[in-house]
Amino acid sequence: MDTMKDHTWIQREEYPFRSRFFDLDAGRMHYIDEGEGKPVLMIHGNPTWSFLYRHIIKGLSKTRRCIAVDLLGFGLSDKPFDWSYLPKEHAKNINILIDSLKLKDLTIIGQDWGVPIGLSCALKNPENIEKLVIMNSWMWPVADDPHFRTFSKVLGGPLGRLLIGRFNLFIKVLMKTVFVDKSRFTELVHKHYAIPQKNPRWRRGSQIFLKQIIGSTNWLESLWRQREKIADKETLLIWGMKDAALREKELHQWMKLFKKCKTVKLYNTGHYVQEERGRELVPLIENFLINK
Repeated sequence: MDTMKDHTWIQREEYPFRSRFFDLDAGRMHYIDEGEGKPVLMIHGNPTWSFLYRHIIKGLSKTRRCIAVDLLGFGLSDKPFDWSYLPKEHAKNINILIDSLKLKDLTIIGQDWGVPIGLSCALKNPENIEKLVIMNSWMWPVADDPHFRTFSKVLGGPLGRLLIGRFNLFIKVLMKTVFVDKSRFTELVHKHYAIPQKNPRWRRGSQIFLKQIIGSTNWLESLWRQREKIADKETLLIWGMKDAALREKELHQWMKLFKKCKTVKLYNTGHYVQEERGRELVPLIENFLINK
């Protein structure tokens, strides 16, 4: 089992949270559980981990119970080399955690792959979901869209897997390119994403996520067919408007779905909204959670 045993590299002023671990059949999943009150579950995408939500957790945990996971293969969770890393399997793990922690009246916050994974759980038990916060993501099949098909084929194909597996291309190059304000991608921030992926064997989850943009078409289609189950949930859409991957086109798809929806467009912001605008998101989310 590939795992990270040394956590001394974490800058504790930046990420001052107590680590907790949940045993799954495939390995130990790391998560944090801070504060008291109604639960808020935060799910990251590729190639990030719960560190992405640190600013939001610091702010929201004063009035809410904030749970943020590291999906298997990411962050401080185990990185089993022989596990599938399919999004639908990640969703099963999150469902197990929700049941184990007995999370009720839940708000789910997600970005990137964290949204279809989190909303898969919401679709399974919609009566347990109070509100949703969605940032730069999708939950429908995109195999017919050349934009996504090319991205998945190039980065999820043999050459992309090689460049990520051998040279850590995603962390070293691609992440910074999708920041509009590159000053936010500091050496400290880069370090906290690079170290959990420093071993080539630990990058398998990231490689598979890229391929599954198209590879999980059937799963995404099954989620989208059920979308009416959550269409009446109060939803906050926070969107980085200069995201080259998830465009305004995808934002409009969400806006058409949700009947009680508030949209915040963040101009001069890229894909990793929580990194570029982290502290600014806290009052937006707080007000949304408070208001009925």
